[in-house]
Amino acid sequence: MAGDTQLLRTPLYDLHLELGAKMVPFAGWEMPVQYPMGVLKEHLHCRAAAGLFDVSHMGQVILPEGAVSALERLVPVDIAGLAEGRQRYAMFTDAAGGILDDLMVAKKPGHLFLVVNAACAPQDIAHLQAHIAGVQVVTDRALLALQGPAAEAALAGLVPGVAAMRFMDVAEFDWQGAVLWVSRSGYTGEDGYEISVPADVAVDFARALLADPSVTPIGLGARDSLRLEAGLCLYGHDIDTTTSPVEADLTWAIQKRRRAGGAAEGGFPGAERILAELAEGPARKRMGLRPEGRAPMREGVEIFAASEGGQPIGRVTSGGFGPSIEAPMAMAYLPAELKIGDTVYGEVRGKRLPAAIAPMPFHPHAYKR
Repeated sequence: MAGDTQLLRTPLYDLHLELGAKMVPFAGWEMPVQYPMGVLKEHLHCRAAAGLFDVSHMGQVILPEGAVSALERLVPVDIAGLAEGRQRYAMFTDAAGGILDDLMVAKKPGHLFLVVNAACAPQDIAHLQAHIAGVQVVTDRALLALQGPAAEAALAGLVPGVAAMRFMDVAEFDWQGAVLWVSRSGYTGEDGYEISVPADVAVDFARALLADPSVTPIGLGARDSLRLEAGLCLYGHDIDTTTSPVEADLTWAIQKRRRAGGAAEGGFPGAERILAELAEGPARKRMGLRPEGRAPMREGVEIFAASEGGQPIGRVTSGGFGPSIEAPMAMAYLPAELKIGDTVYGEVRGKRLPAAIAPMPFHPHAYKR
C-alpha cells in the first residue's frame, strides 16, 4: 500500500509492537489498528474504563497570538471570542462552501494551538502558511488520547491538576520535568483528555498511564466504532469538499458572531452558500440510520426511499456495528425533509433492507461540562 513512499512512524511505534499491535498503513503512517484484546473488547473497555490512543500522526501547529483575524478568514468560527484556556471545533472551508478539513483550535497564553487531521496535515499547513505569517509546525511532540470514565482518575494519578478541567479546557502541566499540553476533549463521546507530550518522554509517559489497571491501549478499529456511536464525523468519509457545514449538521460550531447579523458576519470562504443554507436550510443533511436486524450498512451502501424502484436518495458515509448499542448504525446524507422515525432502505448485496432515521449520537456523550 505504501508504494515507494516510506510510511512514517510515531514515537510509540516500538511500544505498539511490544504490546502486540497489528500495524496498518493509515494516512501515510504505520498505525495500530488493534491489539490482542481485539476491536470489540477494546471498544467496550473504553466505554467502561479508560483507553489509551496514539494520535501522534495528527498535525500540531502553533500560530502567533496576532493570527486571530487571519484565521477567522479561513474558518466560519468565532476565534476572537475564544477565551484563553479554552478550545473549540472548527473547519476550513473552500470558496464553494465545502469542508477542506476539520480541526481543533485552542487559545493559549501568547499563541493559538491547532490540531489537524493526519491525512490533511500537509495541505492544511500549506493553506495556513499561504494566509498567515509565523506558522510553526510542531515536530518534536507526540499526541495521546486517554478516553473513558476512568480517564480522569488515571491521568490525575500522574498529573493531579487535570481533575479540575472542564470539557474543552486546555492547560499546561509538568510531569517529571516535561511540559504536557492537555485538553479535556476527545473523539469517542466519552470524558477524557488529549495530551501533547515531548516525543523523547512519550513512551515513558504512555507506560506510566498503562501501569494503571484501568487503562488499556486502543487501536484505530475501536476508535472508529467509538466515534461513530458518538455521531462524530470522520474527514474524507462523512465530510469533505462536497459537503457544507450546514449539510453536515455542524451548525452548532458556527457561533452567532459569524452568522448573518453577527458582529463578524461572513468573511470566510464559502460564506455566501453557508449563510444562505443557515437561513433557508440545505437540500440534504447528514442523518443517523438504525438498520433493522443486525446486518450493518457500511460506507457506500445506496439508500432508497422505497423497498422497490426509484433512484437512490443518498449513500452511507460511515456504517458498522455498535458494540455498546448492540446494533448496527450508519450515517448518510439524505433529503432534509426526512424526519426521525421515517423508514428508508439500504441496498445490501442486492437486497433492500429497512432502516429508520435515528437521532445522533447513537450512544450518549459523557463529557464533563
